[in-house]
Amino acid sequence: MLCEGDSRQSRLLGLVRYRLEHGGQEHALFLYTHRRMAITGDDVSLDRIVPVSRDFTLEEVSPDGELYILGSDVTVQLDTAELSLMFQLPFGSHTRMFLQEVARACPGNSHFDDLRPNGKGLLVDQSSWGQDKPEDLLPRQNKSKSEITDMVRSSTITVSDKAHILSMQKFGLRDTLVKSELVQKEEDYTYIQNFRFFVGTYNVNGQSPKECLRPWLRHSVEAPDVYCVGFQELDLSKEAFFFQDTPKEEEWFKAVSDCLHPGAKYAKIKLIRLVGIMLLLYVKEEHAAYISEVEAESVGTGIMGRMGNKGGVAIRFRFHNTSICVVNSHLAAHTEECERRNQDYKDICSRMQFCQVDPGLPPLTISKHDVILWLGDLNYRIEELDVEKVKKLIEEKAFQTLYAYDQLKTQVAAKAVFEGFTEGELTFQPTYKYDTGSDDWDTSEKCRAPAWCDRILWKGKNITQLSYQSHMALKTSDHKPVSSVFDIGVKVRNEELYRKTLEEIVRSLDKMENANIPSVSLSKREFCFQNVKYMQLQVESFTIHNGQVPCRFEFINKPDEQSYCKQWLNANPSRGFLLPDSTIEIELELFVNKSTATKLNSNEDKIEDILVLHLDRGKDYFLSVSGNYLPSCFGSPIHTLCYMKEPILDLPLETVRELTLRPLWTEDDGSQLENPMEIPKELWMMVDYLYRNAVQQEDLFQQPGLRSEFEHVRDCLDTGMIDTLSASNHSVAEALLLFLESLPEPVICYSAYHNCLECSGNYTASKQVISTLPTFHKNVFNYLMAFLQELLKNSAKNHLDENILASIFGSLLLRNPAGHQKLEMVEKKKAQEFIHQFLCNSP
Repeated sequence: MLCEGDSRQSRLLGLVRYRLEHGGQEHALFLYTHRRMAITGDDVSLDRIVPVSRDFTLEEVSPDGELYILGSDVTVQLDTAELSLMFQLPFGSHTRMFLQEVARACPGNSHFDDLRPNGKGLLVDQSSWGQDKPEDLLPRQNKSKSEITDMVRSSTITVSDKAHILSMQKFGLRDTLVKSELVQKEEDYTYIQNFRFFVGTYNVNGQSPKECLRPWLRHSVEAPDVYCVGFQELDLSKEAFFFQDTPKEEEWFKAVSDCLHPGAKYAKIKLIRLVGIMLLLYVKEEHAAYISEVEAESVGTGIMGRMGNKGGVAIRFRFHNTSICVVNSHLAAHTEECERRNQDYKDICSRMQFCQVDPGLPPLTISKHDVILWLGDLNYRIEELDVEKVKKLIEEKAFQTLYAYDQLKTQVAAKAVFEGFTEGELTFQPTYKYDTGSDDWDTSEKCRAPAWCDRILWKGKNITQLSYQSHMALKTSDHKPVSSVFDIGVKVRNEELYRKTLEEIVRSLDKMENANIPSVSLSKREFCFQNVKYMQLQVESFTIHNGQVPCRFEFINKPDEQSYCKQWLNANPSRGFLLPDSTIEIELELFVNKSTATKLNSNEDKIEDILVLHLDRGKDYFLSVSGNYLPSCFGSPIHTLCYMKEPILDLPLETVRELTLRPLWTEDDGSQLENPMEIPKELWMMVDYLYRNAVQQEDLFQQPGLRSEFEHVRDCLDTGMIDTLSASNHSVAEALLLFLESLPEPVICYSAYHNCLECSGNYTASKQVISTLPTFHKNVFNYLMAFLQELLKNSAKNHLDENILASIFGSLLLRNPAGHQKLEMVEKKKAQEFIHQFLCNSP
């Protein structure tokens, strides 16, 4: 954002390098105006050019009257002899990298290799830390706020700003030990102080804000210290779903900002959005200086485990000395999909990981926080009661009777989800589903039963819920917003006690340092993974017990290898820090996916690896990994499967190897491979199942299946026991998409990729490209198009259209050959147009 007075204008900012004839180079910043969705060169216009000359400076500043907040947008002042500009850049690694590149481009920065980013997007010269006072490293507007006298280098230091220390990059073993000891002794220098948190959730059903949000956001007399506000279904358009773009983000952000409590001034800490799931975090301005370590992440749990129409977003931060994680999730819909909701919750918990400021430490998960606030449209329904009975109980305000049939209550009681979380008593009527613009229950054809879809739960100590309610006054959506107000006890630091504790730790370190070489013992060094299957996680664990010397450990690369382990393996955590006489559990996770399956099928790779566990200042330990992989049709080439008359698991491994390595264009040699099938039998099994059972299925290819059912589908295909196939239509549909995604050579071969994009607007030319494909690939393409056209004949029931199917299948059938990279936006649209032609025209 280019800031000129009160004006805020969006720009694209590019660093351009020009190579001179004599071998030198010059740099400049190019500023472009642009359309809302800038995809091609036609969408941008050059606004101005700023040469990166000797009078060029770029410095982070704090805007007048605003406090600096770690995690907020980065404000940058650009000055040259001719002009002065101010920008706001988004917080995160992209901005840090951009600022590094600009600094590298500045004339006279030949010592750039000694520069490292600090935690706030600034560049600091570590080589000068011994000479310069660290205050000089901080933004010019913030120097007075910090009293850091020196880094943790000697026994004479005192530190009064832990947030700044923790926002810097790692300083080595000694400093890690100091931090770890400070955490251990936290109770010696902190006390509990209550702060008021407002937590709100609202599924807005794709609507723009049409009414004031004050009844929801301002219902309490006292101004909250912290606002956590979550939305779901912010935008239901295909553009938001497939291209992540929506104007509604700004609309709802402004609607919230305008309706915060008038009794205080608030600073926005962070906004994160995944398609229609958005989370906003604000704090009172006077608390902003005590916010640190802000990170935001998202996890999509939609179709194929990735699409963001369902999933979660989260913001984690440290408030004084308490770590807090706020999660906003939108779980799978429909009464019968309770197990799918449970799976979505578990996926969010396992896949949501936050980078730590110290890159030597493993990522943080949701559970690794002192306080967790979980809000959202969890979509759990009321079961075993018909619609009229539910409405009657609501009319009688018999909420506790109704609550006994609530799916979330029963799933929590069964310890299937939200273990250790607490929810307040439901004293308000269900928040879904209403006729939009009214308080009337759903009168549509589907006549959905009322349910408490919108919920707020919490986990942690020193948390008191003051209110938990819905807000019937708001009628924009078919949901009602929900809010909860909490008093949360936060650990606040006593600075004098903190300094004393720190000095004691450093003195004891002086005595311990260099006493011994680190040494650990491992509970296990050999690991065998048996009968590994495609996309089925196997985990083996072991413990590291440390001796009497604190140490860092890390799995390191073997000579001439790019990673510490093979692609199908992962150690969690792969590095860390151990205090004396402490223990940590390490999990070895083995997971075969589309990237690794083909070579395991062909026996070019095996479940064999050696891991090297290295101790800083200590010795190396070697761990042996072995096992066997069960070949699968997933990850097998199309032509290979066409030559397999028998199920893949019934064939000798050598036969599977030979067929997998068989070149794509090889003609049949007349041996045992004669009379191949026209298409893979496994593909036919899935399509036939869907044709017989699912042509009228609503949300087909958009609603995810269950992981357990995918594993069942995979086993039926690999063993040929198709008669035993028993899975939901959604699970079989997702298995079909995963099968297409796993093909090492896509249905439309890589060699035809660019031709397809070039003729995406010409149906005759497009048919010509398809005709040049290898026979088996051409057969599969035509077979799939015929099946998708059958689905479109039933669009009145399944609600599918050509655009949805073209978007889903375009990225699977057409894949970029350049390193199998994710499609660029313009390519994605052309791939969609190419498939769209075949769906709209008869063969």
